[in-house]
Order: sequence, then C-alpha cells, then structure tokens
Amino acid sequence: MSVDRAFFVSVTRSLRKSISENVNYEESIDWLYGTQTFGIKLGLENTERLLSELGLSPLPEKIKVIHVAGTNGKGSVCAFAEQILRDGGLKTGLFTSPHLVTYRERIRVSGAMIPESDVAAGLTELRERIADWEHHPTFFELSLALAMKHFCESGCDVILLETGMGGRLDATNAVQSDVSVITSIALDHQQWLGNTIREIAGEKAGILKPNVPVVTADLHPDARDVVGRKALTLGIPYIEAHPLPTDWELGLKGPHQRENAALAVEAACRIEGERLTQDGIRESLRQTSWPGRFQAVRENILLDGAHNPEAARVLRKTWEETFPHEKARLVFGAANSKDVTEIFSELLPILESVTFVPIRSERRLSTEEMTKALQGAGGSDLEICESPGLAEALAGQGKREGKTLVAGSLFLVGEALGILQGDDFEVSLQ
Repeated sequence: MSVDRAFFVSVTRSLRKSISENVNYEESIDWLYGTQTFGIKLGLENTERLLSELGLSPLPEKIKVIHVAGTNGKGSVCAFAEQILRDGGLKTGLFTSPHLVTYRERIRVSGAMIPESDVAAGLTELRERIADWEHHPTFFELSLALAMKHFCESGCDVILLETGMGGRLDATNAVQSDVSVITSIALDHQQWLGNTIREIAGEKAGILKPNVPVVTADLHPDARDVVGRKALTLGIPYIEAHPLPTDWELGLKGPHQRENAALAVEAACRIEGERLTQDGIRESLRQTSWPGRFQAVRENILLDGAHNPEAARVLRKTWEETFPHEKARLVFGAANSKDVTEIFSELLPILESVTFVPIRSERRLSTEEMTKALQGAGGSDLEICESPGLAEALAGQGKREGKTLVAGSLFLVGEALGILQGDDFEVSLQ
C-alpha cells in the first residue's frame, strides 16, 4: 500500500468512527429501510452518480470484479467462487441479497460481515450526500454504494457482485466487471423482466460488456441463443462451464449445485488462474456453505429459499435424492408476485402436509390465496393447516415425527433462521 493510500484509509476510518459515534446502527438501518417506500427503480443513473461522488468510478485497476446474473443459483455461485478465491490468498468482497437474518450479511470482506459501526458511518455519509438529490436513491442502490465503499477501504483484491434483479438495468451493472457469469434462466419477476425466456435472457445478458468474457450455465435453448448472440455481437468469449469430476464433494447439497460450482471454478480461474490449484479448488468447494439453500438447521428441519417454479423443481429433486423414502411437512409463505400454483405443482410429489404462514412483508400472499393455489395445483388431498406466525408453526412441527421443510420465500427462511438460532431478525422487503 502506498503512503498516500495508507493515509487516505487512516483518515477515512477515523472519520467513519467519529460519525458512527453520533449515529448508531439501529438508527441508520431504520433510515435505510425507510427508503423502501421509493420502491424498485431499475436504472443506472443514481448508482453511477453515487459511485462517482464516492470516488469509486472507475475502481482502482488492481481490483477485479466478478458479476453474476441469472434466475436461480446466483448466491451459490458467488459463495463457491468467493471461497475459492479467499482460500487462494485473495482478499474478497462479497455483495449479495436479500439477507436472511441481518442486513450485514449482504456485505462481507473475506467472509466477515460489515461491522455495525461501518454501516452506521457509511449510511450517514450517504444520507448527507443525497440530501438535496431530486431523485432519491433506492434501498438497493444505497446498499451497493455502501458495499463498494467498504470493499475499497478494506483493500479487497476481488469483488463478487450478485445482481438484485435482471441485469441490464440492475444497479450492479454500473460497476465495470472483469468476468460476467450467467446462471440458469427461467421465468421470474415477469412484471419487470418480460414474459418469455427470450425477454428475460435479454435482460440478464445486459451485464455483458466489451472485452469481458462471459461464463454460462447449460442454458435453455432460447436463453442460449440470446446470450450467445449478444456475446458474438460484442466479440467476447462465450464459455460454457466444464462439468466437475464426479467424485468431487460439495458443501452445498443438490445435483444442481454441481453446475453452480462449475461456474464458480471457471470464473475464479479467469480472475486468478496462477495461484489456484486443483487440490485447493476441490477443498474450497467441499468447505463452501451458504445459508438457506437446503440447509439443515436441526436434524428434522430444513430450510430452502426456493421461490419460483424452477427453484421448486430443483428443490424437489434434491429432496428426492437426499430423502428418497420420506415426505416433507412443508411450512410455506410467499410474495404475491410469485407463481405459487406452479411452485406447488413441482413440490406436490414430496409433500405430506402444508402449513401456511404469511411472510412478514406487505407483498405477502394471504392464507386464502395460498390455499387456492395449492388446490389449483391438485393438492386438495393434502393435510392443510394455517398458523398465525412462523414461531408457532415451527413449535407445532417440532412435536411431530418426520422432517419439516420451510420454503417459498427467502424472507420466511431468514425469519426461521432467526427463530431457530436465537438471533434478532431484521425485516426487509428486498
């Protein structure tokens, strides 16, 4: 680190400490959550302005960026790649969403969550900077700006960015990347991204940039055509990840995770191919963990954030592979933007019963709406219950034999983790 850089970091940290003494974490988070009233606004203008004013555009040349878009698997790909690169000796910055229990999960440096004091100081500075802006930045735009500032001040070598929604107009697309990754593409967020695979693929392919290779999963033919044509137009390498050796063990469960891990290996090697070894990569994949993805928090309770039909299909296959002779007691809640009838159609073969718990969000589906969707999927013969809250539902399930599966929303999974681990759960709509 140069003298000028060291001086800048020292002064910045002192300033952040001074600011955080006057504004605590809870106050700053309350303000940030209050910005959710501005809703979702796709576009890059606010983020570009924020990064510019923070002196983060462009980023220092030494910092490399992996940008990950897709319908499902983004978080898992980021988790695998981050573990590989961190174990390879690089200092990593990881930005993901949504969080499960605490906001600080969204921003991590080499696995460590951003300190509360840095959240308070960073958000206070951002609040002051945007006080007179005509167009107020959104929750996600401010979170990304906070993350990028924290990563740069922490001296990260590589940053991994998970898109929030889509890609072309997602705030993360304002950051120049060194590797683009496209995971599986399926129907989700149609009200924002389009009603066909081709339309959604076009939005995801919006993260492709000149001179930046793209690594892709084994995409749906329509998606492959769209992403491939965009890569051809830009004249950039289009790389389909190579399958992993069949004897490699992964820390994340489910056959779909092999493709996610393969994507992560390809992307990580594009960033740092020289110091990574096959044995090291194999061990990193084995050690990777990512909460809320077929996660067993107790012997008889599993959590999975599946919230669209494709994710539900993958969840069913994972359950059938892991518990081939058992049925699941499903605890379910979902947002009103989801195709829950199709989700239930995918999950029906593994279900013994369903307990409905509305998620803690203004966008939640009611018990009546979820019951109607289950019946529309052909689940009228299942045992159907409802619960006033998740804690009550989990307590009731704990008195019965068999396995309980919590799914339908990452918000529900996050609340379950908070309850089961005894942590404070921070409600967030994004």
